[in-house]
Amino acid sequence: MRRREFMAALGGTAVGAVSAQAQSQRPIVAVLMALGNTDPEGRARLAGFLEGMQQLGWVDGQNVRIEIRWAGGSAERTREIVTEFVQLRPHVIVSNGTPATHAFKRATSSIPVVFVLVNEPVAQGVIASIARPGENITGFTMVDFSLVGKSIEMLRSIAPAVSRVGLMFNPESYPYYDVYLRALQADAPGSGIEVIRLAVRSPAEIEAAVSAFAASPGGGLAIPPDPFTVAQRAIIIAAVKHHRVPHVFAFRQLVREGALMSYGPDTGDIFRRSASYVDRILKGGKPAELPAQAPNKFELAINLQTASALGLNVPPALLSIADEVIE
Repeated sequence: MRRREFMAALGGTAVGAVSAQAQSQRPIVAVLMALGNTDPEGRARLAGFLEGMQQLGWVDGQNVRIEIRWAGGSAERTREIVTEFVQLRPHVIVSNGTPATHAFKRATSSIPVVFVLVNEPVAQGVIASIARPGENITGFTMVDFSLVGKSIEMLRSIAPAVSRVGLMFNPESYPYYDVYLRALQADAPGSGIEVIRLAVRSPAEIEAAVSAFAASPGGGLAIPPDPFTVAQRAIIIAAVKHHRVPHVFAFRQLVREGALMSYGPDTGDIFRRSASYVDRILKGGKPAELPAQAPNKFELAINLQTASALGLNVPPALLSIADEVIE
């Protein structure tokens, strides 16, 4: 009995060793998500990525180990995750957003990084060019300068009285929108729209900023993609409704949550497509040789309940091209 028990224990140890070895041989993909783990927008993005990975034959726990971390819109938490992932030394890092991608660029020149939802990566110095990114980083962009202007045009089609547009963003988590602001202000004389910098650095500043902005007539808000403003969207939506300010976001999910309208890329689709570059890198591809990809699906969503509450009439022509209308 003792001998059989000993052999059984030895067999169990051998199996455990083989299992541990198999675990260590799985490639590691580290994923930094910009939003919180309970955020519907963030969950939809991750679902798109995991679906894309499964379609390419990669299943977490079977032939790949996927480490997921959520930054919750926090710059401090983003830096912590970047440090953790660089120390982990995964086979590929998936970096959601510009702040995280800049941090990874500073932290490592050897670990392959696939960025997702980064605006103007060449202008911001993330990559050398769209066609030949160079070094260890490539990925999938979010918006370019023209998309913000297009969003403002659509906002004015619903609210033609808008003559001032506040560009709301957090300059600490997303300082790159100052470049957008200068471009929009340069076009302002021809468009008849005054574009104003509306900086918010904390939840407490949002209500005060919207209240001050709404004190003068003809105001509308454009809230471009920013991890902070997306994470604090409930406060923003409540404030713009209370002060009756027409507004446009970038993400469709926010219109389902009560925002007036959104225009921007399908983020779930972008994350799904990003899995193709993770797949190619795991199979030996080099980020420097993988061209950065632009969005190919854009969505317009409109909330008629919010429009009615703001006293706005949505033109039928705009409704006819909307991807989603909340009634």
